[in-house]
Order: sequence, then structure tokens, then C-alpha cells
Amino acid sequence: MARRCELSGKGVMTGNNVSHAHNKTRRRYLPNLQPTTLFSDTLGESVKLRVCMDALRTVEHKGGLDAYLLDSRDADLTIDMTRLKKRIKKAVASAA
Repeated sequence: MARRCELSGKGVMTGNNVSHAHNKTRRRYLPNLQPTTLFSDTLGESVKLRVCMDALRTVEHKGGLDAYLLDSRDADLTIDMTRLKKRIKKAVASAA
């Protein structure tokens, strides 16, 4: 399983460990991924995701999973989240 956030797309970054003697060795910075279950109000179902805590805070700030997905661009989302966004848009359109 890839170490990538399913909502924001945040992944592994690389950099250097720098010692006191200024020796540099390569290292990896891993995103803080947590398995969570988010509830979609429009669809009335819960979705299991591996989300970084930064994206989870943004979801809570925007007011839920539906608001986050409808506000984000399709290019920033994974394929599964783009499909979920289309389902939410369809449900909103049929309710209106």
C-alpha cells in the first residue's frame, strides 16, 4: 500500500540528515497517515480512508467530507475520491 494520503495526495518526501560535522545522509519524511472513517452526509454512508492529519483537519474545518470534496479540484484528488465526488454531486443534483 502506498504511503499517500487519499484526500490531499500528500506523499513521501526526501531530504538529508545533517550531523554536527555536516555529513549528509539521505532520509525519508513520511506523512502522518491515519486510518479513519469519514461520514458522507449526502450519501448517508461512511467511507474508510487513510488520511494525513493535515487533510483531516481541513475536512473538519470545511464542515465535513462532502464540503471538502466539492470544494477541491479533481486534479488534486485520487481516482477513488473523484468517483466519490461525482456520486455526491449526483445525489445533490437529484435532491434539488
